[in-house]
Amino acid sequence: MPKLRPGTVSVVLVNFRGASDTIEALEHLKRLNWPIDRLEIVVVENGSGDSSAAEIRTAAPHAKVVESTKNTGFAGGCNLGVSHSSGEYIAFLNNDAKPDPDWVRAAVSKFEESPLIGAVASKVVDWDGVLVDYIGSALTWFGMGYKPETGQALPLGQDSPRDVLFGTGSAMFVRRSVYDALGGFDERFFMFFEDVDLGWRLNLLGWRYVYVPESLAFHKHHASMTQFGTFKETYLLERNAIFALYKNLSDEGLQAALPGALSLAVRRAVARGNLDSTSLDIRKPGGDSEMDQSVAKETLAGIFAIDQFVENLPSLAQSRAEIQSTRVVFDGSLQRLFGNTDAPSYEGGTYREGYEKIVESFSVLQPPAVVRVLIVTGDPIGAKMAGPAIRAWHIAETLAHTHDVTLVSLAGLEPIDAPFNIVHVRLGDQKAMAKLEAWTDVIVFQGLAMALFESLRSSTKIIVADVYDPMHLEQLEQGRELPAEQWNRQVLDATEVLNAQLSRGDFFLCASERQRHFYLGQLAALGRINPANYENDPDLENLIAVVPFGLSSTPPEHSRPVLKGTLKGIAKEDKLLLWSGGLYNWFDPKTLIRAVAALSENHENVRLFFQGTKHPHPGVPEMRIVAESRALALELGVLDRSVFFNSSWVDYSDRQNYLTEADVGVSTHFSHVETTFSFRTRILDYLWAGLPMVVTEGDHFAELVKNRKLGIVVPAGNVEELTAALEKALFDEQFVAEAKANIHAVREDYFWHRVLAPLTQFLSEPRHALDLVARGKVPADALLAVIRPHSRVKKFGIRHDAGLFVHYLRESGPRVVFQKVQSRLRRG
Repeated sequence: MPKLRPGTVSVVLVNFRGASDTIEALEHLKRLNWPIDRLEIVVVENGSGDSSAAEIRTAAPHAKVVESTKNTGFAGGCNLGVSHSSGEYIAFLNNDAKPDPDWVRAAVSKFEESPLIGAVASKVVDWDGVLVDYIGSALTWFGMGYKPETGQALPLGQDSPRDVLFGTGSAMFVRRSVYDALGGFDERFFMFFEDVDLGWRLNLLGWRYVYVPESLAFHKHHASMTQFGTFKETYLLERNAIFALYKNLSDEGLQAALPGALSLAVRRAVARGNLDSTSLDIRKPGGDSEMDQSVAKETLAGIFAIDQFVENLPSLAQSRAEIQSTRVVFDGSLQRLFGNTDAPSYEGGTYREGYEKIVESFSVLQPPAVVRVLIVTGDPIGAKMAGPAIRAWHIAETLAHTHDVTLVSLAGLEPIDAPFNIVHVRLGDQKAMAKLEAWTDVIVFQGLAMALFESLRSSTKIIVADVYDPMHLEQLEQGRELPAEQWNRQVLDATEVLNAQLSRGDFFLCASERQRHFYLGQLAALGRINPANYENDPDLENLIAVVPFGLSSTPPEHSRPVLKGTLKGIAKEDKLLLWSGGLYNWFDPKTLIRAVAALSENHENVRLFFQGTKHPHPGVPEMRIVAESRALALELGVLDRSVFFNSSWVDYSDRQNYLTEADVGVSTHFSHVETTFSFRTRILDYLWAGLPMVVTEGDHFAELVKNRKLGIVVPAGNVEELTAALEKALFDEQFVAEAKANIHAVREDYFWHRVLAPLTQFLSEPRHALDLVARGKVPADALLAVIRPHSRVKKFGIRHDAGLFVHYLRESGPRVVFQKVQSRLRRG
């Protein structure tokens, strides 16, 4: 296997008796808006048995041509091509397709937004760019993937990125590490639905498959199977649908779907051959002496497909066991990616009658049980996010694996795709919040949401209050400069808001053991520490749990220079101190600036960068400390020489570039009660990036840094000790190596999926707090019933007929539409 090259894209094309198309596609690849030194082209000559390989080599000497001795199908050809590639990203392109110049660039840009994006589905249109080939995916309940709008005119309006179940193999991208983890395409499929299976498995492992319309390709759509007989295509489609269904559905889902799917495959086979399945009934006279019957190959295709499912069961069962044991996403949370599962896919003969009987007799259209979770944050959601929004985002992202999640921002929403629903509810829009409250089973909120919306205050749904931010203690510092009466009012208001949350919540989240002890006292004062909650839970873990901020399990990558060698005044060889996050009045950047000024007298290459000064929330003004810090740096002669301020806020996905260029992470603050119970989230970024730290004593993380030897802890306000600590952290190589080794061991404890374990455990069996039940504040049924009966409305009448008209016109053309109308008239 070639050595992998970060940042490189390997385009894999599979050729089978189509050299002229392949050469044309290779010509179009030359026009990509992508650096040639980061592009690799691999062509698999898939056993054509002709001169294709020689023709392609002559026409495209820059491409790597790999020859297969036999036709291994699309799945095997792609896997062979990938095994000879070296790119960080694998792009698959049909040999009869042409890419838009930005096809690769748009896809890679999407990958760089999040390490959880495992694949990108391109937008695919016909050769002239008029009709849809692929702009989204869907899956029938019996395992057949389909592209709902194929053949239709391109829809008007904005086409936005969104998560999908699968992309089309004609133009798609997969992160190489993800492709390897999945074992590539399943070669048992040969061709058809191997892309469905790959996408399904990718989603089950928690990766995101994102449709990116800017990654555009054009497809000729050759009818490549006509030369072999359409019945062979039918055979592969029928067989592979059952393969995909059997491998990927959960035990509960498969138990419901497989009998119906097999029954439907038989009915489809009989209908395709226009057979009478009662002809062998002993009560039916005639033909008893005839031992043979002519049967269409279209019928045999379906029967043989089921038999091949039986033949492959041992290996399929092994694959199924591995997939089901490693999946992290439940069927219920994937349901939104399945689209319309009630899609018959065939209409001939007696098929439709059989379809109706099957869906009405089996529970194939019953949606999986899933808990609906509403998450509310007061901060804006978008490229730039502060702590509360970041926390809400990752809670939503984690819960979306197992629940139906909607994330609500009360402060604004930029266009952003996610594996869950996101909405903006404006302050005062009581109707919108009431509608969401009616939809959900569980409400997880932070900040002022309950105080702002009556529907949340009066809700009898299960409520999880995220009180990781002790807002009343924060107001002690934030309002210090206000007139005494206003300062006192703000602290009292914050206290009342928290008391209301602590009085009503069923479950509480805090950020540290310090906070938990603090809130236990407040809960006791409100009467929530009582026999009902204590009797079977003496540690009160089912009432309040420690859920700190977390960090991604995927390490940061440096994708572009941002400071060193880029920002004027910071050279590539300089030593960089990074203040990650914002500047607030309760921090102490002045002592840090003085220490850097002192250190710069002996070390001219020391630089300090404050990463955030303008909060992304429009309602948070620039704080006084920002101007004072700039003024002090100017006074000391170090502004834009040793000390630098970002004038805005770093995009959340871009912060990895700042962290990976830094040498040391810093955080300094004053000593007061807010410090004692705070949780400095910036420290987690330092853990994530493996940065040694210099921090002020007094909070949770200072204890962690000191006890686990992750850096140096200094007293508040001591310039001399801080200067010495910075020098040691920057220039003592042995100390730096030891700190980084310790950080590597500690940071796993803060991965998001680990820190959120108490919340995910609670939501696996959500319930009301027992004291609230006892006092009649909430319904007596403490356990949440999430299974909702689903009744299918049988389609008939004018709307159904209109829908069928469009379906037949799109799929079969005017002639078939005319025949259907005539048939309906004859029946009428």
